[in-house]
Amino acid sequence: MAGESILIVDDEQAIQTSLRGVLEDEGFRVSTVGSGGQALARIGEEPPDLVLLDIWMPGMDGLEALGEIKRARPEQAVVMISGHGTIETAVKATKLGAYDFIEKPLSLEKTLLAVARALEHSRLERENRALREQLERGQEIVGESAAIQELRRQIAIAAPTSGRVLIHGENGSGKELVARAIHALSARREGPFIEVNCAAIPEELIESELFGHEKGAFTGAVSRRKGKFELADRGTLFLDEVGDMSLKTQAKVLRVLEEQAFERVGGTEPIKTDVRVIAASNQDLADLIAGGRFRDDLFYRLNVIPIDVPPLRQRKEDIPLLVEHFVRVFALENGKRAKTVSVEALAYFLSYDWPGNVRELRNMVERLVIMSPRDVIGPDDLPPPLRPREAATPTDQIKEKSLKEAREAFERAYILTELRAQDWNMTRTSERLGIERTHLYRKLKAYGITPPK
Repeated sequence: MAGESILIVDDEQAIQTSLRGVLEDEGFRVSTVGSGGQALARIGEEPPDLVLLDIWMPGMDGLEALGEIKRARPEQAVVMISGHGTIETAVKATKLGAYDFIEKPLSLEKTLLAVARALEHSRLERENRALREQLERGQEIVGESAAIQELRRQIAIAAPTSGRVLIHGENGSGKELVARAIHALSARREGPFIEVNCAAIPEELIESELFGHEKGAFTGAVSRRKGKFELADRGTLFLDEVGDMSLKTQAKVLRVLEEQAFERVGGTEPIKTDVRVIAASNQDLADLIAGGRFRDDLFYRLNVIPIDVPPLRQRKEDIPLLVEHFVRVFALENGKRAKTVSVEALAYFLSYDWPGNVRELRNMVERLVIMSPRDVIGPDDLPPPLRPREAATPTDQIKEKSLKEAREAFERAYILTELRAQDWNMTRTSERLGIERTHLYRKLKAYGITPPK
């Protein structure tokens, strides 16, 4: 893909010059060094997308350099160049992790084909790693409620555009999943998705994190480092909890958005960047603006497409699907048999308001999958605050139930849990359940529920 970076490692100046000219004509960003040692230093500072590495060089030869590169950075794409190619050398290079092997004198057509194939292979490997990580973490938007269907509709509309997106939602509601979904459906899906949690990085380090730094820019800056804006080039940068960013950093981010360029900390050379920014906050940025803690000009830059992620308590009908999904994820992850959650236990999930949202539910299910001794998770397995200990009552031995029995058990547990949550206040409970007080009293009598004296 044009715009990607290539490092040429060859001790022949003529080869460096001719290769650089050809590759720059194709739109690549090219740098050159003349030895394996210099290559290792350059890759340590600023890893390229591809290395073209000559085998026959004085000092550290190409095979030795290849071994060192792969030890330091196993995912680095490398194509070997040789003027004296043999089958044995090619086999050694392949075993050490080289993607391809081209011979001198270099054919323009074969060189460009090898470069294109190596970059494509590297891109596919990155995508596969990202997909595996996403699947392993169970990172997908689960649910069929009206709120989630509307969220998916907004994502589908926003994703193909180039507009910046501002996601608002409570902690644990799934803002990162929304950002990843937008990236995955966008024209930038083949580029990187880079995340920055603005609340987790100390203020004195946030600028280095975002813009990178030059060697010696400050104490501890022992080498040049790329920042997130540079790493996200041609992809998506996700600024999570953007409301926690200092006003000074906000000003610098605004400048990058306006100029599409920045300077590393301690640097003077402007670096161009082509990045789509998606921001997220659990705070009301309008309130922060009113309090002088957030720049209104940055807010308007970020808030081109606003998306609200609903809290879990507003889409409780998704809870059974989420529980089933996370049970499957964690059973697989921990090498356990898939468990089920009894209908009585599920009633407690439905009556709880989940202040930590999907993240809290996910953590609860992981705990239950690991710690519950039986294949069916029942009410007695539920810890506080999902089921307060004083509210727990012994359950009958688990047995097969008819649909009617299961429905009645579910309804009884649900009503009982809601009564306890409302301190047995009948008016509040009937309002929460959406039924008349007289109907609630009939239910209590039918299920043998007696208010405490």
